[in-house]
Amino acid sequence: MTALLESPSRTENSITTPPSRPRRTLAKLADAVLTGVGKVVAIAALLAVWEVAPRLGLVDATFLPPFSTVMASWWDLAVSGKLLDNTQASLVRSLSGFGLAVAAAVPLGLLIGWYKPVATLLSPLLEVFRNTAALALLPVFVLLLGIGETSKIAIVFYACTWPILLNTISAVRAVDPTLLRLARSMDLSGFRLFQKVILPSAVPTVFTGIRLAGALSILVLVAAEMVGAKAGLGYLINASQFNFAIPQMYAGIITLSAIGVLFNQVLVGLERRFTSWRVPVGA
Repeated sequence: MTALLESPSRTENSITTPPSRPRRTLAKLADAVLTGVGKVVAIAALLAVWEVAPRLGLVDATFLPPFSTVMASWWDLAVSGKLLDNTQASLVRSLSGFGLAVAAAVPLGLLIGWYKPVATLLSPLLEVFRNTAALALLPVFVLLLGIGETSKIAIVFYACTWPILLNTISAVRAVDPTLLRLARSMDLSGFRLFQKVILPSAVPTVFTGIRLAGALSILVLVAAEMVGAKAGLGYLINASQFNFAIPQMYAGIITLSAIGVLFNQVLVGLERRFTSWRVPVGA
């Protein structure tokens, strides 16, 4: 009898009460703050080493000036307008090539990934060009399109196309077959099948390719601007190195890094916006 009376209380005590929503929110906020503080500390430590090492003679200050000297040079470039002009030239080329690659590669990737006859037809060409580095074709683009804006936008377009295209193809082919069978059993048309099943499933992987292409759009452009350009951050870095204006060279590199980080954060925000339907792990 005693055991029977005690069992309900034991059962009640054994049930684990799930954490409340405010508690989970506070935990996520604390994790975000700790992560942010960790990143700030890591960057501050790197900049401190950069500042101190040349001043203590650990590295030659001629080839690696202190961070404060580089920032003073960066400010001079910003005030004179040279930094803005070169940054604007690079952004126009980079975003133009990147945007054209997204507009062309995503639809083509969906088409190749879904229709086997198209994949069979284009597969040999894809295998040839996907393994040809963009910078290896830079002389070809210059010969065919000249040293103006067209060749630089074209090389960015070529470099950005492949990660987007290949990730899109992979995303379409990786859609869960169970979802496809279920959608077909509901008599969904081809367009509705794409809209309701394939596209939502493919978006995360497609955005992985887009983010890779975003980084490539800057890296490849810098190399292209070192050949025959009269403006751009790549031109600024190359000209500064040639004229032995080392602080200006590092100022251009820092600007490129900042643009790359900002661009990636924008793409991450867009990815979250288009994949808001996904349930986070641990939610």
